[in-house]
Amino acid sequence: MIGGMIGTNCSGTNAVRYGTMKDWVINLTVVLADGRVIKTRRRPRKTSAGYNLTGMFVGSEGTLGITRVGVVTFPTVRDAASTAMQLVRKGIQVQCMEILDEIQMDVINRAGGTGRTWKKLPTLFFKFSGTKAGVADSINLTKALAKNNNASSFEFARDEREAHDLCMLALRERGSEVWSTDVSVPISRLPDIIEISKKELDDLGIFASILGHIGDGNFHASILYDRTIQEERERVEKVVYDMVDRALEMEGSCTGEHGVGLGKKNSLKKELGPATIEIMRSIKKSLDPHWLLNPGKIFDYEDEA
Repeated sequence: MIGGMIGTNCSGTNAVRYGTMKDWVINLTVVLADGRVIKTRRRPRKTSAGYNLTGMFVGSEGTLGITRVGVVTFPTVRDAASTAMQLVRKGIQVQCMEILDEIQMDVINRAGGTGRTWKKLPTLFFKFSGTKAGVADSINLTKALAKNNNASSFEFARDEREAHDLCMLALRERGSEVWSTDVSVPISRLPDIIEISKKELDDLGIFASILGHIGDGNFHASILYDRTIQEERERVEKVVYDMVDRALEMEGSCTGEHGVGLGKKNSLKKELGPATIEIMRSIKKSLDPHWLLNPGKIFDYEDEA
């Protein structure tokens, strides 16, 4: 599991304050395709000795070898995204910032298990940590920003148990029939892309929701569809790749967390261009000349390029 998180440079609910996996990996012991075992660097956090091989392997997808909790509801998903953008820009200390749209909140109500019924509105979940005075200050600043973006309610957990229950809403498992994807954009473009993508997801006429830890410009879309209906799958696929292309037009990335894998190889070409892809392929070839490690992921085999 840890290896997989390193391979995709994964992040979680606290990424907005503490960063992603790459920020917490000091060095790696890597088994190369030819059986050699290397160590990317030694233990100090600070070093200027040679190439940063640790950063190269983090995010390679296996191809190279309390806290207080707050809940705020908004009339539209754009209002929620605008609040997130402004919080980041102003440097307000937020440990966790998760978005769930009104569709996802309805799912939580139907599933039960939280001991209450939630408003069926786009909702931001916050977690604050620090000194008592620092947390209180962050809460007041967040309240003011949320109010300026039409927030209709703002509440906090009263104890550790309630804080845990609120945070777990953002971690609830989705159905196995979900097409899950993600993109990332500069934080200034986050409200724009979320508003447009939300409309296109709603127009599908099936279960589709926006969620994720948006404090770093990354969000996820989950779409529940019937794989046996070709027309439905094609509509879903178009919406997904339109969202990816829109992110690229906004100088964003085709994936913030999930990785390229098989499904976004063409999108990666659009994002980075052929010259950059060729450099990546040359690195892959030097470490794995026979394409034994996770072949076909990120980019095609050499003879398919």
